[in-house]
Amino acid sequence: MPRRYQDIYPSLPLLNSDELEHVSAAGLMSLRYFQAAPDRMPENVYTEHHVLLNLQSRPHRVQNTRDGILHDFVFHKNEIVVTPAGMRSGWRWFDKSDVIVVTLDPVKVERFAHTELSMLLDPQQFQDTPLFKDADLCTAGVILRDALENDDITSGVMYEAMSRVLLVKLLQRYGKRRHEAVALSARFTSSHYNRVLRFIRERLDQTIVLDELAREVGMSPSHFSRVFKETVGTTPMQYVLAYRVEQAIKMMDDTERPLGSIALDCGFADQSHFSRSFKQVTGQSPRVYRAARVA
Repeated sequence: MPRRYQDIYPSLPLLNSDELEHVSAAGLMSLRYFQAAPDRMPENVYTEHHVLLNLQSRPHRVQNTRDGILHDFVFHKNEIVVTPAGMRSGWRWFDKSDVIVVTLDPVKVERFAHTELSMLLDPQQFQDTPLFKDADLCTAGVILRDALENDDITSGVMYEAMSRVLLVKLLQRYGKRRHEAVALSARFTSSHYNRVLRFIRERLDQTIVLDELAREVGMSPSHFSRVFKETVGTTPMQYVLAYRVEQAIKMMDDTERPLGSIALDCGFADQSHFSRSFKQVTGQSPRVYRAARVA
């Protein structure tokens, strides 16, 4: 049975983004900061990705077991270990740890890559990136950690902004892209995806129908629907709806902007249509969601 990383780490985190009032629980990632005496963690399988950023200035010996294979190495400052969701992993460290652990929901990562970076990720995502050195990513992690020390509106805004920066850097440098050569029942490439996404962005405030999306990539509607769902994991129109809601959430950060105006700018017929669709995707009404973010 998969367990949460924080449930089996041998010490409590010094900082935990999930416990802070002004950091959105619906954000892109969770962050925990640990310092722990030499110890070990038993092998476990997790449903989320874990990105471990080493801040310890003194090189120290570490053992990491990954799917039954033991890796015994010296851990240096600014080195990073990524444990993908679904991988059995265990740890032992022989000196005091000083680490940031970033937890990522694979579904949110894939969605962010789709909509923000026009990337189609391989289903394995980070499977081939066990250990690498990246001072830039570690610096972004430290900024995130420091934003948690003061639980206020400003730090919450900083945390959410920097979480996007860290995820963009991680995906652009180490995200495993889907190979164009992978054959589906019919071909749907990154070029097709980018054209669809550009079409949606340019017509966000307008009605978008399946036939228009299919025509944009030169396919029949039935053919397009099939290969889109096989590649992206959702139907084209479900994707359009989720994209409209995502853009609405960004606009809602401007607390002076009326919900009715946001509804029209994101292509909803009226505020009632917006509310129903928003609740369908997020489980909350726009008014409740916005109130929780600014509380």
